[in-house]
This record gives sequence, structure tokens and C-alpha cells, in this order.
Amino acid sequence: MSSTFHLAIEVGDIEVARRFYVDILGCEEADHELPDWCDINLWGNELTLHSSNPEKESMPGCHDVDTMGTIPVPHFGVHLDRITYNDIKRRIEDSNIDYVCKPFIRFKNKQLEQETFFIKDPHGNHLEIKSYTDSEVDYPGLSIDPVGRPDWGCP
Repeated sequence: MSSTFHLAIEVGDIEVARRFYVDILGCEEADHELPDWCDINLWGNELTLHSSNPEKESMPGCHDVDTMGTIPVPHFGVHLDRITYNDIKRRIEDSNIDYVCKPFIRFKNKQLEQETFFIKDPHGNHLEIKSYTDSEVDYPGLSIDPVGRPDWGCP
């Protein structure tokens, strides 16, 4: 898999946002757990839309996802090969940088199984670094099933 840029943003109504990116801009919908979040193939990069409800009080800047728990939004991220990922993880630990979210395996035994973690840069921007277990996964080039992909790791 090539290195892919990834940005996660908060949107009010995920269906309105999804229609904008898919129907108007012509992007493809990819991995999702509706109504909570949806990935968009943004011309070869990953844009993750996180739903928000202005009437619901929540932790500012945090969203719950699958079994990982709460993650920071917004954040930007990169998908790296496993060798580069492990090297960066070692350099973070050697530099005594605190994890915002410690390394975690998501979607265990699924096509999109990945190890991921979150850190902050010196200015407080959240960064996600991830690596797919299957180095041949070419997200976001996977075929899309509009009702979800349990084999990917999502309902």
C-alpha cells in the first residue's frame, strides 16, 4: 500500500455531508459505521466524516469508534508500511512522547486490520499513524458495498 493522507473532520448531519462528497463531488464512499462515521475516497486519500449532534453534549473534540474507544477529532493521519510505522513508533517512545491513544489493533482478523495510535504535535494538533496488517490493502481502492463491509471490520 502506498502512503495515504487521511483527515477526520466533524460534520453535523453525516447523511448531508455524505451526499455532498459522494453525489455532488463524485467521490466514492468507503468504509463506514453509519450513523457515526463514514470514510470518503477523496481522490486517493481518506476523508473521515464524524457525525455530531449539536443538541447532545459530548467531550469536545472526541468521538467514540468501534472497539478502540474515544479518538480525537479533528485529526490528520497517514497510512504507512509496517517497517516505517514500527520505526516511527520506536522514535516516539525513545523521545518520551505521550500517546493520546496508545497503539491499538483495530478490525482484528478483518481485511482492514490495522495497528494505529494517536499523538499530538508540539502545537497540539492530533496525528494518527496507522499501518494495515495486510500490506497489499490498497485503501481507498477497495470495492464498495453500500450496506457495510463486515469482512473489512465494519457492520
